[in-house]
Amino acid sequence: MIIEKVLGNIYKDDLRSGHVEKIYLNSEDLVKRIMRVKTDHGKEIGIRLAGHSDLEDGDVLYKDEKNMIVIYTNKDDVISIQPRSMLEMGDIAHQLGNRHLPAQFEGEEMFVQYDYLVEELLIQLGIPFKREERKMKKAFRHIGH
Repeated sequence: MIIEKVLGNIYKDDLRSGHVEKIYLNSEDLVKRIMRVKTDHGKEIGIRLAGHSDLEDGDVLYKDEKNMIVIYTNKDDVISIQPRSMLEMGDIAHQLGNRHLPAQFEGEEMFVQYDYLVEELLIQLGIPFKREERKMKKAFRHIGH
C-alpha cells in the first residue's frame, strides 16, 4: 500500500472508525516526504506525500468503514522552558535563535530538543526549566533565513 495524501487528523476532524492501526514515528521523521514504515500490526506501508506540509501526530493515512491507519509520535527528550517574564523570554529566545535551534510553544512554555549546552545556558541565566520526555505534535523544524 502506498499513501500519497493525509485524509485528516483524529484530533481535529471527525474521523471515527472501529479499528486503528498505528504507525509510530519519531518527531524528526514527520518532515520526511518518502519513507517505508510498518504499522503496529506488521503491515508495510509506503508513504510518498506530495506538497509541502509535514505529518503530524494523529494524521490519518488510510480509512475505510472498519479500519484506520494513524500516525502517532514517540516521545522526545525535550527541555521545557518556563520564563517568568517577557525579559527572560526575550533573552532565551534571542540566545537560542542565535544557535538556530528550532523551538515549539504551548501555552506559556517553550520547548527545545534536549541539549546539554542549552541546559547549562538556562542554569547560567537562572531561567526555570525542566527536562522531560514529551510527545510533540509536530516536528522540530529548522526555518530558513
